Amino acid sequence: MRKTLIATGMILASFSAAHVNAQQTMSNFSYDYAEARIGISPLTYGAGFSKSIHPNAHIVGSIDTEFDSDWDAALGVGFHAPINNWADVTGELKARNTKNKGRFDSSAGKMGMEVNLGIRQWLGPQLEVGGSIGHLNIDDYEKTIGNIYARFHATELFSIGATGRFNEVYGDQVMLTTRFKF
Repeated sequence: MRKTLIATGMILASFSAAHVNAQQTMSNFSYDYAEARIGISPLTYGAGFSKSIHPNAHIVGSIDTEFDSDWDAALGVGFHAPINNWADVTGELKARNTKNKGRFDSSAGKMGMEVNLGIRQWLGPQLEVGGSIGHLNIDDYEKTIGNIYARFHATELFSIGATGRFNEVYGDQVMLTTRFKF
């Protein structure tokens, strides 16, 4: 009983300390955007979105395709928390549905999930960099996946970026992205 009370007290203290710390170091990243993207090698076209549902949580979705009766769709929930005024730690849990002519050839695609953990960092007033590492599990396809990116914020509402994706469904790929904040 004593251990339970001590553990409960420590958990409550950590939540209150995290709340005070979050008020002092609010990051200035937006998690409300729509995105259009083009993947290179293989050539894919895609779109994505993110919408805040809580001060530290957001929903996220995306779809990519080669327009050859294939797709890679994801929908999930994520969290974000400030590390300091210039960086956020992020994480996402997504349901994935994938269909292509190789490993995931099925009329309705194959279902799976992805979990990832990442970081976003401002390098200057308009330059953002970041990356994430995660685990992808679709059918019997289990891989460690990752990405790194750089994003230039031309205005408060518009940004362009380049992303390197590793071990994804379409393999290693470079993506050029455009985001519109809403």
